[in-house]
Amino acid sequence: MLVPTISGLLALVSLGCWLIVLVHAFGNSVWKGIAALLCGLYWIFYAVFEFEHEHKLLIVLLALFGGGAATAARLMG
Repeated sequence: MLVPTISGLLALVSLGCWLIVLVHAFGNSVWKGIAALLCGLYWIFYAVFEFEHEHKLLIVLLALFGGGAATAARLMG
């Protein structure tokens, strides 16, 4: 019962971090937001090189690896 709960929470945190970067991209420029929404490679480029936030490293790492960690936890449990 604990593993599915942790897996679900980790997936939600990953989605939230992904949305933080996406909202920042739309705030910077509409075309950057659309490109980040439609092209995952551009989202990664934007997150690494243009995204500015106090907790940038944590947000980007959770967005990139949180979903994979949630899936791995779900498969193990």
